[in-house]
Amino acid sequence: MSSPTLTQKLSAEALGTAILVFIGAGSVPLTVFLTGNNPFGSAELSTISLAFAVAIFAAVYSVGHISGAHINPAVTIALAVNKKIDWTTASYYIGAQVVGALIGSALTLAMLIGNDPAKLGLGSVGVNANAGPLVGVLAEVIGTAVLVFVVFGAAVDGRAPGGFAGIVIGFIVYGIIILVGPITGAALNPARQIGPVLLEAVIGFGKAGDRIAQLWVYIVGPIAGGLIGAGLYQFIGRQAEEAPATVRATAGAES
Repeated sequence: MSSPTLTQKLSAEALGTAILVFIGAGSVPLTVFLTGNNPFGSAELSTISLAFAVAIFAAVYSVGHISGAHINPAVTIALAVNKKIDWTTASYYIGAQVVGALIGSALTLAMLIGNDPAKLGLGSVGVNANAGPLVGVLAEVIGTAVLVFVVFGAAVDGRAPGGFAGIVIGFIVYGIIILVGPITGAALNPARQIGPVLLEAVIGFGKAGDRIAQLWVYIVGPIAGGLIGAGLYQFIGRQAEEAPATVRATAGAES
């Protein structure tokens, strides 16, 4: 069986990221539209978190066997740093992910036409004013570190039980958003924020200026967190050199 071409892999990354942004990020303005409330009440936050989990299930199981379903530049960069993917391919993946995020945002816009998308936005998130940008960066670092740690353990390490990566990653994102969401909205993914922010600026969303000013939080935080999470997994997950036969025999006798 032939391997997917680079074009197929990039298309898969773009479509997977589009699914994530359309279903996940798109659930934010549509929740506001339906409820008329701040989307980060506990019930609304849980709904949005579940939307992201379902989007990840869909993306991983639909395109994971084609491109690996990184659907996140922080994941791709962590994989490249740890030599799981070459930097040239990684740069193409990141470009495809941003394109996919724009497509997902455009689909959200299509759903909101006639319902004041310039007021509702397209799913970008912002840093809680009581937290500030430094706390926001820290929250994104911690959240993404946990996410990428789990990605490496569940999907990258070949010793992990097969078939469960999408479920595990989806539900860890659910949990992270519940905790980090009130601080930053829990983007955990530069592309997931870049796509909506750019299109919001085009349609004149009222908060677009603030979101663009805070964009560095959602780029620096997830990338740094991804490197930390991958580094931690590489440290605890690396396999030691095979022990000499005499040592193995002794260890077996003691057990």
